[in-house]
Amino acid sequence: MSEKVDHSKFFILFGSLLLILVIISISTGSVYISPVEILNLISSSNESDSAFKTIVFSYRLPKMLTALFAGSALGFAGLQMQTLFRNPLAGPFVLGISSGASLGVAILVLSGIGLNGLFASYGMATASIIGSSSVLAIILLVSFNIKDSMSLLLIGIMFGAFTSAVVSVLQYFSSAEDIQSYLFWTFGATGNLTWSELRVFIPLILLGIALGYSQIKQLNVLLLGEYYAKSMGLKILNTRIILVLSTSILAGIVTAFCGPIAFIGLAIPHFSRLIHKTSHHKVLVPSVLLIGACALLLCDIIAQLPGLDLILPINAITSLFGAPIVIWLIIRRKNITRTFG
Repeated sequence: MSEKVDHSKFFILFGSLLLILVIISISTGSVYISPVEILNLISSSNESDSAFKTIVFSYRLPKMLTALFAGSALGFAGLQMQTLFRNPLAGPFVLGISSGASLGVAILVLSGIGLNGLFASYGMATASIIGSSSVLAIILLVSFNIKDSMSLLLIGIMFGAFTSAVVSVLQYFSSAEDIQSYLFWTFGATGNLTWSELRVFIPLILLGIALGYSQIKQLNVLLLGEYYAKSMGLKILNTRIILVLSTSILAGIVTAFCGPIAFIGLAIPHFSRLIHKTSHHKVLVPSVLLIGACALLLCDIIAQLPGLDLILPINAITSLFGAPIVIWLIIRRKNITRTFG
């Protein structure tokens, strides 16, 4: 009973933290808007507040929602991959989904197409989705003929290496301006989505989470190893396909709309296991969703540099905080692989 109370205290604590971070995210930026003013803006129709309303409703609210859902998606995707492959270094991009998305954007931007007309607004997201979906299709086809998950992991890593090589060749033959545009995309950003794009982004994230959540029992069984899972009647191939599809949707959509965001998917599952001292996914799944949202919101607030006109790359902030956290977790746990048997 005491263990359940501890978990509930954690969810109350991080739920409160999430609410505080949401308020700070909407309030801070180059112009500070107090929470009281934000409430007045929501309830008021006064045209004199139109400038602040534009800032809050056209920029800060979409940015906050993007960070919240992207953080949850990456945390959950990382948990699924670490459990499926029973590998503490697995993350949401381990299957080459991010590399496929990067290749799609590289082909578009480094050819100069993505800088003009309609493509300037929607081209990068479309190219990223096409690239990640292509890799997903190949991975799913391969998974039918692969008996163990470790072979699938290795194939995913090889896909990533191949697409990175193609991107390097494209960069070599591209102009400095196109390379700079592609580089800016790789920095990651949460402030580029409009409300119309969020209507696509959020439902797809929820779809990916729902697919993964349907496999909670299977995830717990996979911790015992694939051979033991088969002896218990688990259909490994079906479970693997659903988990790969869920992770690909989550990682692919986040990469498409926000760019590649590092370390959230790798660090958050380990942080959650350390806090709860359990590997049970009925606890870990809501935990990584909550902590992932908090982590990316916090990084986004820091990247915003409140009070200044500068905005740091979100990828730089997540790496600056994520790398030391992973190192600390490894030192603290001494043997991080024991979680996976």
